Amino acid sequence: MKKVVLAYSGGLDTSCIVRWLKDKGYVVICFVADLGQGLGEGENLKAIEERAFAAGASKVYIKDLQDEFVEDFVLPALKAGAVYERKYLLATALGRPLIAKYLVQIAHKEKAGAIAHGCTGKGNDQVRFEVTAGILDPSLEILAPVRDWEFKSREEEIEYAKAHRIPIDVTRKKPYSIDRNIWGVSIEAGVLENLEQEPPEDAYCMTKSPTQTASYPRYLELYFEKGTPKKIDGKPAKLKHLISQLNEIGGFHGIGRSDLVENRLVGIKSREIYEAPAATILHTAHREVEALVLDRELAHFKEIVSLKYSELVYYGLWYSELKDALDAFVESTQKNVTGTIKLKLSKGCCVPVARKSVHSLYKKELSTYGKEDVFDQKLAEGFIKIWGMPYKR
Repeated sequence: MKKVVLAYSGGLDTSCIVRWLKDKGYVVICFVADLGQGLGEGENLKAIEERAFAAGASKVYIKDLQDEFVEDFVLPALKAGAVYERKYLLATALGRPLIAKYLVQIAHKEKAGAIAHGCTGKGNDQVRFEVTAGILDPSLEILAPVRDWEFKSREEEIEYAKAHRIPIDVTRKKPYSIDRNIWGVSIEAGVLENLEQEPPEDAYCMTKSPTQTASYPRYLELYFEKGTPKKIDGKPAKLKHLISQLNEIGGFHGIGRSDLVENRLVGIKSREIYEAPAATILHTAHREVEALVLDRELAHFKEIVSLKYSELVYYGLWYSELKDALDAFVESTQKNVTGTIKLKLSKGCCVPVARKSVHSLYKKELSTYGKEDVFDQKLAEGFIKIWGMPYKR
């Protein structure tokens, strides 16, 4: 019998896929990647494993990839300032190439000729999985049951799961499609497809409503060393733990929600809501350190690179040569990105209020309007004449 390795989340789609592939004659091996989506407790892992077996899986791999995810995927994107269409901090997009990497590795180990995913034909993740797998091993067959099967709606999938006694958490009343990892949550489907309706509170997973948060602000300090966050409130923290702390703190203060009508890679627009408390806080702080230490031309050019970098991540081109080249550029910009940023968190807002760096390019004696001013204002007239010369007619 043919073997296939399935990227298994434990959700509705992939649970139905296990049974559907088995009925097609495949031996289905499930791979569960723990990227910090709340699988830390043993009983949750066990429940997902049992669900996979109940659906018909022959074997289940579960791997804790949180450290690799934050160090090798999240951190480079943070240093690059990668934010897609100004709102999406790329949590799901960053996780897909890592999952695809392990799908290929497990396929080699199990001598499977195919891998499979649960992405739809109009989503972005299908591209991310398949392009990555094609780069790493073009000989593997790729199966995408959701593009081929007979179900026309999530409601039909729910009925299929019930008929085959597959335990699922989705109901008709809350039919959201949710993807979560330590860097954030992506939420779509259901009532969110109505652009005229505000997202209901039950759609959110990580954050309190800004209107329901504490009336007092929370101040915190983040220390970066060469672009890498190293300390929170003066205490050293491993990146994974620092992100987890910021998710808890930020979520409590309603930080990190976004509602975006975005341009999908396949050419359609979709409405997604996102939660990314830690990512929002870290991107805000990282930009502030860069603003302090990067010269104007480098800072402005890096904005262009950031835009392209976000597109490469979103488009599933993590393992492309261009992305490797941009990584080298980004890393070169981070040599002086060392400093401390103080942030104020309140009612869904994350605001920088103080900053310092040994590499700061800010000179108070040049900027001040006080008596310490050493700026020779008489030079401005000549500068303006030369600067404006090409535009005089």
